[in-house]
Amino acid sequence: MNTLIAISGLGVFCLIAEIFNLRKLLVPVAVLGLLAILGLTVSEFNTPAAFYNNMIVVDNFSVAFSSLFIVLTIFLVALSGDFYKDHPTKLSDFIAIKIFLLAGAVAMVSFGNLSMFFLGIEVLSISLYILAASRRLDVKSNEAGMKYFLLGSFASGIILFGICLIYGATGYFDIAEIKDLSSGAGIPVWFPIGITLMVIGMLFKIAAAPFHFWAPDVYEGSPSMTTATMSTLAKVVAMATLYKLLSGMTSSLSATFEMVIVVVSILSMTVGNLMALRQNNVKRMLAFSGVSHAGFMLMTLLSLSNSASTLLYYTAAYALAGIASFAVIIYVTKNKDNEDIINFNGLGKTSPVLAAVLTAALLSMAGIPVFAGFFGKFMLFSQTIKSGYMVVVIAGVVNSIISIGYYFKLILAMYTKEASEEKQAIPFVYYAVGVTAILLNIILGLCPSMITNLLH
Repeated sequence: MNTLIAISGLGVFCLIAEIFNLRKLLVPVAVLGLLAILGLTVSEFNTPAAFYNNMIVVDNFSVAFSSLFIVLTIFLVALSGDFYKDHPTKLSDFIAIKIFLLAGAVAMVSFGNLSMFFLGIEVLSISLYILAASRRLDVKSNEAGMKYFLLGSFASGIILFGICLIYGATGYFDIAEIKDLSSGAGIPVWFPIGITLMVIGMLFKIAAAPFHFWAPDVYEGSPSMTTATMSTLAKVVAMATLYKLLSGMTSSLSATFEMVIVVVSILSMTVGNLMALRQNNVKRMLAFSGVSHAGFMLMTLLSLSNSASTLLYYTAAYALAGIASFAVIIYVTKNKDNEDIINFNGLGKTSPVLAAVLTAALLSMAGIPVFAGFFGKFMLFSQTIKSGYMVVVIAGVVNSIISIGYYFKLILAMYTKEASEEKQAIPFVYYAVGVTAILLNIILGLCPSMITNLLH
C-alpha cells in the first residue's frame, strides 16, 4: 500500500515539476525517487498485510514482482531523458505517464479484490494507449495508438464481462472468498465461463497466439520508447497478473483448461518464432519474439501451485534482456526513418560496447548458457516435465533452436557487414542502462537462487 501511495506521489511531483520549470531535475529526481520506493517495497518482504477490506493484499508475491516492475521503470525513465530531449515541454508528461503506469502495474499484482484488479489494468492500459499514439504527426504512431486502443478496449470489456459472471456465480469480488466457493459443490456453470473470459482478455494483454495480431503493428508504429515499455514491463505485468488470478481464484485447473493452455503455449511459441524469421524490421522481429516468450511463460500455468518463483525468474531474465536490447535499438534508430536490420550493419566496429550488449541480450533471449534466459528455460522445462507435459517441452526446445536463426541475423549484421556511418559520440545513458541491465541478467544467470528462493 505504501508503495502505491509513494508511486502516485512521485507521478504528481513530475507533473508539478513542469509548472516550476524543473525539467533538468526531472529524470534524476524520478530515478532517485523510484530507487527510494524500491527500498520501501523490499522492506515489506515477509510482512504480509491487507488494506481496505482486502482490496490490496501485500504478500511476498506482490512485493517481489512490484520490485521487478520498479527496476524496469527506473531503466525506462533513465532512457526517457535523452529520447524526449527534442520535446522538452512534454518530458514531464511522458515520465509522469510511465510512473502512473507503474502504479497500475503494482495494483495489478497486489489486488485482493477483482474491482482493484480492474482499476489497475485500466490505469496501465490507458497509459499505454497514450504513449503508443504520442507522436501526433506520425501516421504510423496514430495507427498504432488507434489499433491498440480499439483492441485493448475489447479485451478490457471481455475481462469485465468475465468478472461479472464470476460475481454472479459466487456473490463476491474478494479473491479469497471466491477460492473457497470454487472448490465447493454446486458452483454454477457460469463460474468457469467467467474465468475463461478473463483468461482470454489477459492472453490478449500478453500477446499470446491467437490473440497476438495487434502486437507487430503496434510495436512497429509506436515510438521506440513505448515499444520498450510494452515489450518488457507491460508483458511481464500481464503474465504475473494472469498467474495470480488463476492461482488466487481456483485451487486447481481442470484437465480441459490445462489442455487449452498447452495448445496456446505451443501455438504462441511456434507462430511467434516462424513469423520472426521473416522480419527485417527489428521492432517487428522483437514483437514476434515476445509472442514466443509469452508461450514459454504460459508453461508456468501448468504447475500452478509451485511455479511462482520460476515465473519471477523467467520474467526478470526476459525483461532485463529486453531493456538491454532496446537501449541499443533506441540509440541506433533514433534519427532514422525505419528500424530495419540494415541500420545495425557494422555496429561491432563503430560501437563495440553497444554491439556486445545487444549480442548478450539476444543470446539471453535465445536461451544460451551463462545468461539468465538459459536457466529460466531450464527451470520451466524441468517443472513442465514434472507436471507430465513432455510435448510442450519438446515444442519449447525446438522453438528455442528456431529462435537462434533470427537473433543471429541481427548479430551477423553487426559483426560481418560494413558500417554505413562513421563513429559518433554516444550519450552515456545508453551505455549505463544497457550494461547495467545485461550485467544484472548475467548475475541472475550465475546465481539463480537469488530469485528462486524468494517465493518458496
